[in-house]
Amino acid sequence: MLQPRIPVNPLPPSHTIPLTGIEPVTTPAPAVAPAPAPVPATPSRASIQLTPGSAVALAAGGGAVVLVVGAVLVSMLLAVAITGVSIAVVAVVLRLLVRDMQKGR
Repeated sequence: MLQPRIPVNPLPPSHTIPLTGIEPVTTPAPAVAPAPAPVPATPSRASIQLTPGSAVALAAGGGAVVLVVGAVLVSMLLAVAITGVSIAVVAVVLRLLVRDMQKGR
C-alpha cells in the first residue's frame, strides 16, 4: 500500500565537493556498477497521496479530524447564537424607542 521512496544521490560516489582551505579527498569509483534498484510493481488500483495533515489524521485514528470539525461547528453555532441575540436586543430597543416616540405626540 504505502512504499517509502529512497532518494537518489545526484552525484557519483567518486565526486566530492571541495571545502575552502581543505584538501579534497576523493574515493575511487567502484569497479562494478551497483545493480539498479528493483522497480516496484504498479498497483492495479489508484494510490492515495498522503499530505502531512491527512497523515496526522490517519496516525491519530481520525481523532484529530473529528476534533477539528467539531471545533469549527461549535464556533459557527456560537457565532450564529451571538448574532441572533444581538438582533433580538436591537429589535427590543427599537420597539421601545418607537413606542416612546408615539407616546410623545
